[in-house]
Amino acid sequence: RQPGMAEGEAAGDAGLGPAPAQEGAELAAVIGATVPTGFEQTAAEEVQEKLGSASRISRDRGKIYFEVPARSLPQVHRLRSVDNLFVVVQEFKDYQFRENKEDALKDLEDLVKKLPWTDPLKVWELNNSLKKKKTKRKKHNLQSPASREKLNGGEERGADQNNTNDQEDCAQNPVAVEPTGGQDTEKPQEVTSRNGVEEEEDNEQSDVKVEVQATSESETKAGDSQTGEGEAKVLRFRVTCNRAGDKHSFTSNEAARDFGGAVQEHFQWKADMTNFDVEVLLNIHNNEVVVGIALTEESLHRRNITHFGPTTLRSTLAYGMLRLCDPQPTDIIVDPMCGTGAIPIEGAAEWPYCYHIAGDNSPQAVKRAGNNICSLLRKNESKDSSAALGVPLDIIQWDICNLPLRTGSVDIVVTDMPFGKRIGSKKKNWDLYPACLMEMGRICTPGTGRAVLLTQDKKCFAKALSRVGHIWRRAQTVWVNVGGLHAAVYLLRRTWEKAEERRSFW
Repeated sequence: RQPGMAEGEAAGDAGLGPAPAQEGAELAAVIGATVPTGFEQTAAEEVQEKLGSASRISRDRGKIYFEVPARSLPQVHRLRSVDNLFVVVQEFKDYQFRENKEDALKDLEDLVKKLPWTDPLKVWELNNSLKKKKTKRKKHNLQSPASREKLNGGEERGADQNNTNDQEDCAQNPVAVEPTGGQDTEKPQEVTSRNGVEEEEDNEQSDVKVEVQATSESETKAGDSQTGEGEAKVLRFRVTCNRAGDKHSFTSNEAARDFGGAVQEHFQWKADMTNFDVEVLLNIHNNEVVVGIALTEESLHRRNITHFGPTTLRSTLAYGMLRLCDPQPTDIIVDPMCGTGAIPIEGAAEWPYCYHIAGDNSPQAVKRAGNNICSLLRKNESKDSSAALGVPLDIIQWDICNLPLRTGSVDIVVTDMPFGKRIGSKKKNWDLYPACLMEMGRICTPGTGRAVLLTQDKKCFAKALSRVGHIWRRAQTVWVNVGGLHAAVYLLRRTWEKAEERRSFW
C-alpha cells in the first residue's frame, strides 16, 4: 500500500481533510493559519469568538487548523492573530516515510494523484475572486509607501506592517531570487516565526524556489498578469516546502522539486517562481504531512505600518500581547516605548473603546509612529468618507523613567522592551529594566493594573522583576519567537502595594 495513505484516510474521517461536498451541499474549507509561535491559544480563542469554529493547535508550533464554510473567507482574512492562511488539501497525522531517499520521494510524487484537490481549489478560486474585488477598490487610494498594498489581496486593512526583524528576512534569504517585493521574502521568514527551527532549514526553503526554477525555466513566461483568469489560461504555480525533523532522507529542496514535478504533470500547470497564481504548500514536520494551497500572498501581519523602524513589531504579535491583558472598555492603555507604534495602532483598531497613549524617547520613533497613525486615518477615510472617525490614540515624546502621568492613573501597560541588540545594549538594560518596572508600577492602578512586556533579555528581566516584587507579580509567561530570537512575553499583575512617589516633574 502507499505509505501514509491509510493514516490519511483516517485523518480525513477526523475532519482534517474536508469531505467532498455533496451536490447542493455547502462548500466547507479546513483552513490552516500560521501564527506567532507561543500565541497559538490566543489565535484559537479569536477564531472561536469571531467565527464560532473550534481550532486544533498543531504539534508543529505556530500553526492552527479550523473548519469554516467557504462563505466565511472574508471574516477569516480579518482575523488579527494570524500571519498566513492556506486551505488544507489533506493532512496525514502519521505518514510513514520510506528510508531510501528515492522511494520516499517517489511516494510523495505518487501522492499528488490521490489527493482530494477539487474542493480546496474551489476555495482558492473563491478567495481569488475576493482578492480581485479588493484590488479594484484599492486603486483609488494610492499612497506611495503602500503601492504594494494591492498584493495584500484578501486583507481588510491593507497597509504594510513590517516584522520586528529585518535580520529575519536576510538570514533566511541567502539566495536573492525575489524580484516581487515583499511577497517572497515573507515566506521563508514564516518558518522561524512558526517554530523556531534552526536556520539551515530555512535556507533550505529559499533554495527550493531556485532549484524548481532551474528545472522549469524553459517554460516560464514572465510578465503575464498576476491573477488567474479562470480556465482561459494555463495557471502558473510554485511549490514551497517547509520541513522540520531529522528523520527524513531528503531535503525540502528535493521534496519541493519532485512533488512540484508531479503537480505540474497532474494539472498541466506551468512552474513559475515569482509570477505564480497558485502556491502549493508541502509542510512536513517529523511524521506529520500537510498539503495546502496558500490563500495569502503576503503575510496579514503587514497591515498597519507604512513607516518602519529598526525593530517594528509584527502586528499579529502586538495583537497577541494586547489580548493577553484582556482590555475592558474605558481602560487606559499605555505603551511607554512604542517605537513605530505597532502596539497602540493595533490596540486602537481592535479595542476602540479604550484610550491608547503611545510614547518614546526617540524623536524619530515618535515621528514614524505619527506618520503611521496618519496613514491609518487616511485609510479609514478612504473606506467610508461619510463617517471617517479618528482613532482613540495619542503619541508623545517622553522619558520612560520619568513619565508625565499621574500615579495610579493607567490600567494597562503593554510594550516591547529594548532587547539590547539593535537599540541600547544589554549593559544598559541592567539599569533601565528596574527603573522602567518601578515607573510602570507607579502609573498603574494598584490591585487591578496589569502589564504585558516582551523581551529577549530574560536574565536581566528576571533580576529586575525580583527587585520590584513588592509591586509586580508575574502571572504568566508566553515563550515566543521574534525574528529567530527566543523571547518571552510576561503578563504581570500590579499588587495593592503603594508605589513610591517620584519627585515632581516640573
